[in-house]
Amino acid sequence: MPVARPGRAVRGSRSGRPIMALLDLLGRRWTLRVLWELRDGPLPFNELQRRCDGMSPSTLSQRLAELRAGGLVEPAGDGAHRATRQAESLAELLLPLDAWARRWAKTLD
Repeated sequence: MPVARPGRAVRGSRSGRPIMALLDLLGRRWTLRVLWELRDGPLPFNELQRRCDGMSPSTLSQRLAELRAGGLVEPAGDGAHRATRQAESLAELLLPLDAWARRWAKTLD
């Protein structure tokens, strides 16, 4: 699957609008989970895989490559990966969604 980038057609949109590229990237299986796990700091590949409930190494490698191409993940040395400043600012936007999800979960109990 091609890397989702603003200015290019992506799944579900030919417009190239930045929001469509972002939604395509974030909508790929495991992508949000990888970013969520990296929000607190760098993780080596194996630890990231473990935290992502043991997703396959090939899928994790593919997602990391896509996130690197999108400027959201970068190497941290010794085989570790970390979120970039761009990804950290995205994580800040997701925190209210996390809080909402926790409140929602309580209503279902």
